[in-house]
Amino acid sequence: MDLDISQDSILQNTDEQTVRSLNGCRVTDQILRLVPNIQNFRTTLRCMRFWAKRRGVYSNVAGFLGGINWALLVARICQLYPNALPNMLVSRFFRVYTQWRWPNPVMLCPIEEGSFGLQVWDPRKYPKDRYHLMPIITPAYPSMNSSYNVSSSTLRIMTDEFQRGGEICECLQAMEASKADWDTLFEAYAFFDAYKNYLQ
Repeated sequence: MDLDISQDSILQNTDEQTVRSLNGCRVTDQILRLVPNIQNFRTTLRCMRFWAKRRGVYSNVAGFLGGINWALLVARICQLYPNALPNMLVSRFFRVYTQWRWPNPVMLCPIEEGSFGLQVWDPRKYPKDRYHLMPIITPAYPSMNSSYNVSSSTLRIMTDEFQRGGEICECLQAMEASKADWDTLFEAYAFFDAYKNYLQ
């Protein structure tokens, strides 16, 4: 029997752990339904994940962003610029998120209340949701903030990295860059040169 997990009815009478488990697949499927061009989305996402890993801002556990967070941010850029190719989407990514007024949430679609009484992200209703610094909301019911681990210091670091990426992209566009010039964007962050002290 084929089970369609995209239907909200699959969540009926399930516990919170099961809902979260199912939502991994449900969110991924929903993202692919909401982006205008799946191939451009995938190419841009690969690029942004590589960039984030090289720049040291890819880690949900450390208070940065993990895979689903990057996917949602890229998907939103794809929605805003539906006809743009990946190189332009990368540039727009940095421009948009450098100027984003956090904690305004990034959402791919409006939040649905649903009919099963599951809690959705809502800072008007739930006090703990008001303290999220960089809300990136999942599109499948029940919508949740996928970036609740972000702290003020990790948000500042990411904002600085977005700024750096944006400045590099502007220069690259101005001079019709070659592949070698793009390597500057993906330079590894010199973590051990940047800090004098470490806590292990």
